[in-house]
Amino acid sequence: MWPCITIFRPLLLKLRSRYAFSKDTQLTLVSPSKLIFRPSASCTGVGKKWTRPTGYDTGLKTYNSLTKQKEPLVLAQEGIATWYSCGPTVYDHAHLGHACSYVRFDIIQRILSRVFGINVIHVMVITDIDDKIIRRALEKSISPTILARMYEEEFKNDMLALKVLPPAVYLRVTENIPQIVAFIEGIIRNEHAYATKQGDVYFDIGSIGDRYGKLMGAGDAAGEPEKRDSRDFALWKASKPQEPSWESPWGKGRPGWHIECSTIASSVFGSQLDIHSGGVDLAFPHHENEIAQCEAYHQCGQWGNYFLHSGHLHLKGSAEKMSKSLNNYITIKDFLESYSTNEFRMFCLLTKYRSAIDYSDASLNEARSSLATITAFTHDAQAYMRGQLQCQAVQEGALWERLAETKANVVRALADDFDTPRVVNAIMSLVSHGNRHLQPIAKPDRSPRSPAVFGAFLTYIREVFEVLGVDLLDRKEPHSVDSSGTLENVVEQLARFRSDVRAFALSVEDMPGEPAHASPRPHSEKLPLLKACDTLRKDLASIGVHIRVRMYSFCQFCCKTFLKRK
Repeated sequence: MWPCITIFRPLLLKLRSRYAFSKDTQLTLVSPSKLIFRPSASCTGVGKKWTRPTGYDTGLKTYNSLTKQKEPLVLAQEGIATWYSCGPTVYDHAHLGHACSYVRFDIIQRILSRVFGINVIHVMVITDIDDKIIRRALEKSISPTILARMYEEEFKNDMLALKVLPPAVYLRVTENIPQIVAFIEGIIRNEHAYATKQGDVYFDIGSIGDRYGKLMGAGDAAGEPEKRDSRDFALWKASKPQEPSWESPWGKGRPGWHIECSTIASSVFGSQLDIHSGGVDLAFPHHENEIAQCEAYHQCGQWGNYFLHSGHLHLKGSAEKMSKSLNNYITIKDFLESYSTNEFRMFCLLTKYRSAIDYSDASLNEARSSLATITAFTHDAQAYMRGQLQCQAVQEGALWERLAETKANVVRALADDFDTPRVVNAIMSLVSHGNRHLQPIAKPDRSPRSPAVFGAFLTYIREVFEVLGVDLLDRKEPHSVDSSGTLENVVEQLARFRSDVRAFALSVEDMPGEPAHASPRPHSEKLPLLKACDTLRKDLASIGVHIRVRMYSFCQFCCKTFLKRK
């Protein structure tokens, strides 16, 4: 039962703003000057204290940046995890620092879905309007939209090359401006934001009191004359010359950085989110401000239940993270010219996802060596199973026991904050154990053979790494037509060209002496064009590209009407 709390009417609005009580909080008038409220079930958490969610306990534990310790992973719905992640700001090439974060969270999502049967509903935002995008577009003398689309496409291709599973949907900021404006209006209505005479809108940190700073503390920021508090941050920026802008109640402008994620995550998942992820550099101020915005808008005490942050990628011997601003980065494309996708993923698996990771030839060679050891064991085990490798009698019972023990250890490690280094160690120990039983002998001693247990070893090892996104068979998957946005755009232009040619070929002429009610016919010399269009449509269909065409009679009608108007 919630405790009843007596409050005085003049304090009600202050308490509402400070603790962000839900709109449906129950209020009872007990005297002309007193009220009793009971927080609704949807409003959890007061102040900075984290409240364990109610719902489905997965039996897993994960490190929660909100509490700085491992917590039981409890989901709102059984078998479903709502997951939001900050995507790229598409103004330049993605580098290995980005890749490391996305691959690590891809591994966790694969574990949740393929080991523990949880359906992960993952949404990612593409920041396609930002100060950096605008500056780079001006440098290149191209439209910010074109620049953003170009690097967005490159990012998606990089993720495909790294075998990162795409989210359920990518959502662009520029395609959600009306929703962002409405979200800001909601925060203003709840008295947690204010507009300035210049047309900017700021979040009012003072309005939420000590509830700000759940992740990293209250922080500090440079003061500006129009701000009420130096820490207040922009929700809406008034337009400037040569910048894209949109209409709003405060004048033309564009969204601030933090508001886009709060809006888009809320538009999909509402007032409660299971998991939010990103690089540790995003914890403050970005994620901190997201939390403040969402809890102010939804008037709830705990919007996101778990915040997962991946550690930085450092160049060996440097304390600095890999970063574009520091000009110490390696692009994903350049990296994949020297190393494989499997090697990079193994490199990520060898450290905990929330730990910093050193990039060096030595660390990548360790990943390569681990894969080579597994490949060599696979070759020897298969040779033994074919009868091509003669060994002494193996202790089959001990091998089956070791396999069962490894399986249990792997599940325990994955349930304990997705501990992939322990998983890799368990698998490598299993490989080492198997290798000790595959020592060749000079002369066959007719001892009994045990091929089945080695088949079980190989199947299990392959399955574990497949779950983690490492393809030990190293299959080359051909890119489908719709996997490349560039090819998709080419097909779109080709279809438009075909449509224009077909429309021209269907243009008609009125034959002298024909009755008015006769069906119009295209010029006879244009019939080969029609035939070529039909051939193109059939050829594209054979490779999976289907062009929907209007009914022939409808095309004739439109063409005839157009010609008569002329």
